[in-house]
Parts: sequence; structure tokens; C-alpha cells
Amino acid sequence: MSLWDKLRGEIIDIIEWTEPNDSQILCYRFPRYQNEIKYGAQLTVREGQAAAFVNEGQLADVYQPGRYKLETANMPILATLKGWKYGFNSPFKAEVYFVSTKQWTDQKWGTQNPVMMRDPEFGPVRIRAFGTFAMKVTDPATFLRQLVATDPSFETYEITNQLRNMIVSRIADAIGQARIPVLDLAGNYEKLGSVLTTRLSSEVAAMGLGLTQFYVENISLPPEVEQALDTRTKMGVLGNLDQFAKYQSAEAIRDAAQNTGGMAGMGAGIGAGMAIGQQMGSAMAGMASAPAQVSTPPSPPPAAAAPPPLPAANIYIGIDGVQSGPFDLAAVTAKIRSGAVKRDALIWKPGMANWSAADTMAELQSLFTT
Repeated sequence: MSLWDKLRGEIIDIIEWTEPNDSQILCYRFPRYQNEIKYGAQLTVREGQAAAFVNEGQLADVYQPGRYKLETANMPILATLKGWKYGFNSPFKAEVYFVSTKQWTDQKWGTQNPVMMRDPEFGPVRIRAFGTFAMKVTDPATFLRQLVATDPSFETYEITNQLRNMIVSRIADAIGQARIPVLDLAGNYEKLGSVLTTRLSSEVAAMGLGLTQFYVENISLPPEVEQALDTRTKMGVLGNLDQFAKYQSAEAIRDAAQNTGGMAGMGAGIGAGMAIGQQMGSAMAGMASAPAQVSTPPSPPPAAAAPPPLPAANIYIGIDGVQSGPFDLAAVTAKIRSGAVKRDALIWKPGMANWSAADTMAELQSLFTT
């Protein structure tokens, strides 16, 4: 310690502490040369602070916000420790600790690993949770004894990790005690926060701290469980599973038709071409078999009839592990007759639960028999 520090300690008789901006200091030891404090010095304790005197390792007086003149009258414990019965006017040695008693907000907590719980609807499930809490020093004397000791600058990070561990270790107990189903947790975050605050209050009070606020921001399930819930929600919205299957088939057919360069588009084009060829062949055969007509006045042409609907291309074939289609029945028949599709080839169309062998489809059984 320099000579100037020594002289300053003898001249300055005002003891106060103003917290720096963006500081995370919970407790600060006031620096004095050899801890010497003048008898009658002025002590200023601001709002959100408390000042504690420690004499030879023993906690003495604790002062709340206000201005004090350090004399025997307002230093009863320290006067007793020093043996000041008839007054004292020379410097004395004592350590002064300023404790921040304001609220420390926006302290984060969260479950690093999933927490197991038993849900009445889903059974055993894993959940993750996170949120924020606020804390403050409620008992400066206990806080000094239990946490600070001789630390000249005690900061929030030195205790927040311990508080987070306490919260996570109690989250499973709190959820079990609340008996709230997983699907109803989102509407009961406040209730869950109250249960956790009650369970943690006694534990943090033993360290001279208090939880002033506690919030549960989110409780989530594993991604695969959330995906299953989304699927279940879709099924609930659609209602009819048969309609849902038809909807999926229609979507698949639309995508296949749009993919004109792919296998599906090529199969659909082949099927449509074969159907048109069959219609043209039938028309030509009808014209060849018609008898010769004698020269009679021409009759008025008949009204044009609407063409029949195109054959539905809704049959998919699995060949060598590759899905192709959709094909109509005529195209599949042609493939079977050419030997491209065997009786054990896998076939599926809307309305079937799973892929099945080709010879099990009623429309194709006669082809394999012949």
C-alpha cells in the first residue's frame, strides 16, 4: 500500500459505495488502509444496499439504508466486542462489506437433459423446460456467513449456477406434485411456477436469499413425440381415415403427373397412349366390318356422342425395389402379358392397406391363371 493510500485512509472519514454500471456485484468489501476506520466516521448506505461490519472475523453490526455516524451509541455489537464502555475516539480496525439487496432479474434456468415424468394419457414421457427467475439478498448477515466469507467482490455468477441446479432438480417433483397432464401444461405455467417457488423458498432462505419471481416460459416434448402429435392432430382434423387415404393418393397422382420427365410421368404417358390406341383400333375394326351401303340419299348425321372417360391411372408397381406408376389397368395387363411383371411383383392402388403380390389383385388373377 502506498503512502498516499495510508494518508487517504486517515483523512477520509466517509464510508460509502456506489455500484458501477452493468455491475453484477452482490457484495463488495470497502477498501481501507489496514482496515482502519475513524471513530465518528460517516457511513452512507443507499437504497438497495446494506452495510455489515466484521471485527476480527466476527460479524458485528448490520446497517440498513441511511446515514450513520459511527459512535458507540449506534454500534452496540461492535462496541461490546471492542470493550468500549466509556467512549472511544481513536481509529479502530474493522472490515466493511456492502451487500446489494436489490432484485436481480432475468436470471435464466433450463433443463440441460430431458426430465422423465409419468403422464396420465401418454405414459412415461421426457420433457424439457426453461424460464427465468429473479432473486435478492433478504438476510445480509446469513448471506455473508454462508456465501461471501472473505471474498472482496462476490458476483452473481457465483451463486446463479447453484440456483439453476436446485431448480432443475426440483422441476420433476414439482410437475409430479402439480399432477398436470402434458397437454395441459401450457395453460398452467403460473401454477407450476408457484409450486416451484414454494419448494425452493426454504432452500434459498438458508443462504440468505429469496426468490422474488419465478417464470416457466416453455415446456417441450422430444421432436419425434411432437411430430407424432402433429400427425394425430391432422388425423383429427380430417376425421375420416378413408378420405385421408384418398387425399394422399390424389396428391401423389398430381405430383406424378407434374413430373413429366420422371418414371411416373413416362408410365402415365404410356398408359394413356395404349388406351388411345385401343380406342382407335376398335373404331377401325367397326368400320371394316360394316356392310356395303347402296346409293341412298344421305341421312342427317347423328348427334355427336360424348367420348368415354379416360381409364384411371391409379395402379403402382414395384419392380426391383423401384416404384413406378401410376398405370391404368390396360397398361398393367400389357406388362403382365409381356412378362415385365411377374405374379410376385408388388402392386398397390388406393384403398389397399399395404403393397401386395400382383396375383392377389382380383382384376389380375385371371391373367396369371391363363
